[in-house]
Amino acid sequence: MTSDSALPEVVTGKTPATEEDVVAEETPATEEAVKVNLQVRFKSEADRLLLILPTEAEFPSSADSWSELWQQMKHRLNAGDRFWQPNTKVELFAVDRLLDARQLQAIADALTQAQLQMQRVHTSRRQTAVAAATAGYCVEQQAAVSTLERSPAPAVAPLVEPLYLQMTIRSGVEIRHSGTVIVLGDINPGGIVVAKGDILVWGRLRGVAHAGADGNAKCLIMALQMEPTQLRIADSLARAPASRPERYEVEVAYITPDGIRISKAADFSKSQFLPQS
Repeated sequence: MTSDSALPEVVTGKTPATEEDVVAEETPATEEAVKVNLQVRFKSEADRLLLILPTEAEFPSSADSWSELWQQMKHRLNAGDRFWQPNTKVELFAVDRLLDARQLQAIADALTQAQLQMQRVHTSRRQTAVAAATAGYCVEQQAAVSTLERSPAPAVAPLVEPLYLQMTIRSGVEIRHSGTVIVLGDINPGGIVVAKGDILVWGRLRGVAHAGADGNAKCLIMALQMEPTQLRIADSLARAPASRPERYEVEVAYITPDGIRISKAADFSKSQFLPQS
């Protein structure tokens, strides 16, 4: 959708103004309208507003699904009984629903018209995470969880595919991923990347990088040019030396018994410094 005029008008009843977790108007004329209107949810939480889209299991994607979800969101935003304050920050929970750059921009524009600011996108879809990060939003990507099988949890957690970002992580942008993050670009001062796996920066690392965020001390951080504001691996913290080298080389940060150490990649041997388990 490129404009509001292309959307058919949705007519429903009136939702009580005191309800915080609002899905849409709850007095539709037909049972089908009830089903449609129970998909998009707005929820107030502390100083933020959550915009929650249905999962694929709840509302499978189809040729018309985006149009239906868009209509619900626009109708709720344009309703008179708003329970949020102007300029409230919004976190979009897209879950496993695939959203492209155009759809994310449409959601952001609609929120702006309602005096809201989209700040963060939660998703388990790689394409949605990349589109959101490229647009400059903070991203939190979680591993997809299947609700179809109830088998016992495996003894070893499954591997999560790396998140590839071909972009510059600008100031104010925060990327979170449950696996390894590979950035083909720079991480500017004020930019943050948090990963449960490794962090590989094919560019200049001048912001904050936190690898092994779930406590894995075997993770590492590598960058073509290492100038971080802050480095973290598991629970260890370090900063770059105050003096800059005359010539930058590819460097790797990793854990030793004495804390975080930074070495030239050519000299790095992970097995040499990590204690054997």
